[in-house]
Amino acid sequence: MTNTPVAAYEPPYYAAIFTSVRTEGDNGYAETAERMHTLVQDMPGFLGYESARAPGGGLGITVAYFRDAESIRGWKQHAEHSAAKEQGRTEWYERYTLHIAKVEHSREWVREVGDGSGSGSGSA
Repeated sequence: MTNTPVAAYEPPYYAAIFTSVRTEGDNGYAETAERMHTLVQDMPGFLGYESARAPGGGLGITVAYFRDAESIRGWKQHAEHSAAKEQGRTEWYERYTLHIAKVEHSREWVREVGDGSGSGSGSA
């Protein structure tokens, strides 16, 4: 899980939105998820990701950001990622969806320490 939103990059870029419902038990999921997070960070065009899961293993969502569609294809075809996807279908997920979206607008706001105001950035 992540605790900080991904920065607002200059559009256009792409988001891969993965929502899932897990099966019972870990069955090696945590170790593989950590490995995937490490691997994707070295992929060309990867910008960052955000991830959260409801308490008790309910609905989870991970949004990974990539500079372009070709970068997403590269991640999709990565050998270890492909093996993890297959294991996910056989062991870890009751169901999942994947949506690929083009980000055309991005904005960021950060609270400034001490004065309650913030600073923003992004495209209009």
